[in-house]
Amino acid sequence: MQTDSLIKKRILIIGSNGMLGQRLTEFYSSKNKVELMTASAEDDSFFPEINYEKINLTDKKQVKKLISNFYPDVIINAAAYTNVDKSEIEKELAWGINVYGVEYIAKYASSIDAKVIHISTDYIFDGKSGPYEENHRPNPIGYYGRSKLAGENVLKCSNCNYVILRTNVLYGPAKFGRPDFVKWVVNSLNEKQNIKIVADQINNPTYIDDLVQAVSKVGEYNKTGIYNIGGPEFLSRYDFTLRIADFFELDKNLISRITTAELNQTAKRPLNSGLIILKAESEMGYKPHSIEDTFLLMKKELKL
Repeated sequence: MQTDSLIKKRILIIGSNGMLGQRLTEFYSSKNKVELMTASAEDDSFFPEINYEKINLTDKKQVKKLISNFYPDVIINAAAYTNVDKSEIEKELAWGINVYGVEYIAKYASSIDAKVIHISTDYIFDGKSGPYEENHRPNPIGYYGRSKLAGENVLKCSNCNYVILRTNVLYGPAKFGRPDFVKWVVNSLNEKQNIKIVADQINNPTYIDDLVQAVSKVGEYNKTGIYNIGGPEFLSRYDFTLRIADFFELDKNLISRITTAELNQTAKRPLNSGLIILKAESEMGYKPHSIEDTFLLMKKELKL
């Protein structure tokens, strides 16, 4: 008779070609007792050796087919429309992915009793009185934040077993796609480019593998509800950039401090933000790396 210790857990990662999705795919593909399925919006996967399907989250039938055919125990939704400024223009697409897509995932997850681990954002808050705990009242100031909050509410109103992990300023060594903030700063300063960085946006930047750790711990401790996931330090984007320059021994004179208003961006940004992570630390042993340790890990992996 087969025992639970021999049964593989079936995990579906949606958004597997994204920055977080790549690290989740690498993490779970290395586990013995996992049967992995990945899906993303692109024609091809960055990991051709792993089962993959192209998925349009705004298409209910595609979502149903993906979930029904694989029959996962856990669905990790790392997919989102994340372009904050374009969200103000491409509202229908942003809502389709961030709200309807979540609704479809929740509907078909519920029908097979699969757990949904959904990634959300500090942009559901207005950034006037951060950092925020899980129970603070959301008040998004842009369409991206509104769509992500609506996605959270869809899950809360669904019958599915869910966990929402809110995070902010994600960075780390994803191998494919556009460079993360740290790699962009290092590359720019190495090329002697002047960069302008905002000094009035406060967050606790999240190392990508720490978020992967949190996803893993949700499964380990069988958690439900909402958890904030972030780094151990709150600092401005400008100060974060100075820390990058110090660690990688780059010229800080190339870095200019500016205000968010000076950027004249389409969408408003939460300024005094960030996420208090005490609940995740105390309830599931979440332990984020120090900022300098994350730089060291990135330096080794990416040869920065």
